[in-house]
Amino acid sequence: MEMESFPVSHHKPVDQEGQVEEAGRRKGGWITLPFIAGSVLGLGLAIDSTTSNLVVYLLKEYNVDGITAAQIANIVRGSLNLVPVAGAVLSDSYFGCFPVIVVGTAINVLSFVLFTLTAALPSLRPPRCEPPPGGACQHASPGQLAVLYAAACLLAIGTGGTRFNVATMGADQFVSARDQDTFFNWYFVFLYGSFIVGETAVVYLQDGVSWALGFGVCLAATVASLVVLVLGARYYRMPAPKGSPYTQLARVVVAAVRKARVDVGALGRVQYYVGDDAVADSGSDNAPSKMLRFLNRAAMITATDNSPDASGGRRASAWRLCTVQQVEDLKSLVGVLPIWSSGIFVSMSIGVMVGMIVLQALAMDRSLGPRFMIPAASITVCMLAAFIAATPVLDSAVFPLWRRVTGTPPTPLQRVGLGHVVNVTGIVAAALVERRRLSIVRGHHGADEVAGWVTPMSVLWLLIPLTIAGVGEALQFPGSVAFFYQEFPKTLRSTATAMAPLVIALGFYLSTVFVDVIRRVTAWLPGNINQGRLDDVYWAVAVAATINFGYFLICANCYKNRK
Repeated sequence: MEMESFPVSHHKPVDQEGQVEEAGRRKGGWITLPFIAGSVLGLGLAIDSTTSNLVVYLLKEYNVDGITAAQIANIVRGSLNLVPVAGAVLSDSYFGCFPVIVVGTAINVLSFVLFTLTAALPSLRPPRCEPPPGGACQHASPGQLAVLYAAACLLAIGTGGTRFNVATMGADQFVSARDQDTFFNWYFVFLYGSFIVGETAVVYLQDGVSWALGFGVCLAATVASLVVLVLGARYYRMPAPKGSPYTQLARVVVAAVRKARVDVGALGRVQYYVGDDAVADSGSDNAPSKMLRFLNRAAMITATDNSPDASGGRRASAWRLCTVQQVEDLKSLVGVLPIWSSGIFVSMSIGVMVGMIVLQALAMDRSLGPRFMIPAASITVCMLAAFIAATPVLDSAVFPLWRRVTGTPPTPLQRVGLGHVVNVTGIVAAALVERRRLSIVRGHHGADEVAGWVTPMSVLWLLIPLTIAGVGEALQFPGSVAFFYQEFPKTLRSTATAMAPLVIALGFYLSTVFVDVIRRVTAWLPGNINQGRLDDVYWAVAVAATINFGYFLICANCYKNRK
């Protein structure tokens, strides 16, 4: 199905140049929030419950060992955050957000059809392992894994078109930066709220009642999300895409390289091309900034660029002469990359923690009373709950107090920096909790028991590091998205909101590599974590995260000085 065939193609974008401003006022605003929130809730519930419980699904239904299952789950999580970059490119360059979101949601529907079939049809799964001692386990066949991996791939592709394009479309409904910042906060509240429902109610259905029923609920939620999204179409403000902005950025690089050998001193009076045959002298307000001066050559007018065409205008190729605005757009993109890169290690540390904590939960006492046992995958819901609880507290209490003390509200970069500090604290807490668990294991000689021996220590101890990590995300993640959205060129707004999930994707991929290296060079992560030293893994991550925080401070200070 082609994107152009969707009904959205008949909607006239309201913020194109030349349109009546009054028409734009009838679109967008807070009236769109219920429809956007409904879409976010349905998709978030389905996607997060599936990815959170994937480790347990692989362990119980596909007979995969624990560490390998955690690595596979992290690769899937990474893909769910990497593909949105491609979705952002499609939105910014060709189709706009709404059509891409609709197609992505439809692909998610197909993904959950496959997941439901893997759970409902025994032929799509290997037989269960025989009970110990000496129980044999049969691994999944290539055909069975192909169906499972196809479902995961469709989930990643569909999420690429939905999750953060929805954030961009939502921000496009507002004009002021304050409203956009408020929307981003509430967007993550709705998103993480859906995660809480998914990681509790849906995970319980999957793990405790029926995997087929749990995946069926995910399928129904995704269909409902698609319906709610389309119902709000007439209220959305839909900025029209204006061609690929990435081509314009590439032209700046090419033009600057082509003029690399131009002797600027020989030009005498240096002028820069502003556009529409207008020029700006060096040192004027319209001249390019001094940051990354080499790129200024792309807008610098040389004798070749000045040669007139038949109509009297300049005939320089767009790959040789660019406008000052195009040069500044590329500079703004390059300028945030060091700060962006500092977030990769934060995501890696969270990836290691989330993957390992599920295995810790499986090896701890998960009972609440005589009849109820907490699903292992549900323990991470505490991080989401902490995020949601911390967001309004930060907005209504902490940030206003900050403003009264300092005279200005905290900038997005300051929020990100605080998130770094809290993240390190959470990793240290995880190391201390695991050290206590291992001391109990040694006291009960649990390391000599078979894999799966349950430590007589409540799983609720894991709430401490997860809560701290959730508060850290409440500071860092919305702050990062707001920073990228405000600093990126307007033509790259979808890419701006995709930069944060790209950090998460690279972080989860890096966490998989990190765990693999740890397994190869140390004995800290054997198949049975009761025989390992997971606390040392956390300590290593904490030290590296502290160094990374220092790197962030250097990058933020350099960026501030350039601005």
